[in-house]
Amino acid sequence: MIRFGLCCIFKEHPVKFRRTTAKYLGKFSRAEQLQRLAHLCEVNAKSLLSALEFCRENQIGSFRINSQILPLKTHPQMGYDIYELPGADKIIEAYKACGDFSKANNIRTTFHPDQFVILCSPNPDVVKKSVAELEYQAQVAEWANADVINIHAGGVYNDKPSALRRLVKTIETLPDPVRKRLTLENDDRSYTPQDLLPVCEQLGTPMVYDVHHHRCVGDELSIENATEQSIKTWTREPLFHLSSPKDGWGSPNPRKHHDFIDIRDLPQEWTALDITMEIEAKAKEVAIKKLINDVRRIKKKQKILSSF
Repeated sequence: MIRFGLCCIFKEHPVKFRRTTAKYLGKFSRAEQLQRLAHLCEVNAKSLLSALEFCRENQIGSFRINSQILPLKTHPQMGYDIYELPGADKIIEAYKACGDFSKANNIRTTFHPDQFVILCSPNPDVVKKSVAELEYQAQVAEWANADVINIHAGGVYNDKPSALRRLVKTIETLPDPVRKRLTLENDDRSYTPQDLLPVCEQLGTPMVYDVHHHRCVGDELSIENATEQSIKTWTREPLFHLSSPKDGWGSPNPRKHHDFIDIRDLPQEWTALDITMEIEAKAKEVAIKKLINDVRRIKKKQKILSSF
């Protein structure tokens, strides 16, 4: 069975997550900043619970939590420890309630940090800030029952083997709450499944296989082989990504995501697997509903044909 995953926000359903900017908060005293941040954190916890309720009601088995669920948490000037916020215990309990709900309803939760999280950077300051971001997301993941914090390998810096060695070294030093949730994903510019699978095997770190990225930047592995080898890196339910190109595979830039999923982009070998498949489509929950119906229609057709 495929567990369909919704990523971060909604297209039509009226659940919103709140953000703010450092420039705006800078107008206020530190006490007022913390008060406003506390309010946003609490609002976002309520929105997360509403998002999970929507998932339960619509056969969506996974939800990716927005990286800014605690706004500006690691910002160099506006950042904060959760216990600096007024009503911190209440905020934490609200996120734990989301975790309890996800457990009770078998809804997987995940994180996918922003692109500035780069563990292979030759700049120690970039790595330090990246680790701080991962530690923050691991803290919320603990409350919200998230078992994945998924990142890309990062840049190549004109020397891919050296970059991968730095990546391995950094991952080996990560604190356990991060390390046990960390996954690596092939990207659409630099690192293919063939690049990352040896690293994942060496570290015991699962690989999130993005088939769209693999189609953009190929290697010697077929989709079938990449799927099989990625699954072997997991000791729990594998997580994959699916999307379709906005302007088709013949366009100059097939990296951009379409509003919906072309059913032809779903690998046939995936339909018989027990996996989580996060849908990276701009129409969000609308795209997932359409894809679920498309998959059902195909399976029904296959069942009819097999009866002859």
